[in-house]
Amino acid sequence: MFARWRKDPAYVAAYDALEDEFALAGALIKARSDAGLTQAQVAEAMNTTQATIARLESGRSPPSTRTLQRYAKATRTKLRISFEPDSEPKRARP
Repeated sequence: MFARWRKDPAYVAAYDALEDEFALAGALIKARSDAGLTQAQVAEAMNTTQATIARLESGRSPPSTRTLQRYAKATRTKLRISFEPDSEPKRARP
């Protein structure tokens, strides 16, 4: 089914637009897993609920930098934010 959907340009555009969100969600889950923690343990360390951590890891809404810093501290990791060159062709300035 996925192969058929990938032939639809609208699907591909929508899927690609979510790539960063999927990457962030995956990084959060990996940090927690590598730390050997459950969602409940991370929630306790962040003074929040397990449901909040589940929503954060689902990628449904973008977290604040402050939340990411608290998550990093709870998982004993270091938060790094970087800017990378855009893969879009350069446009001439007006």
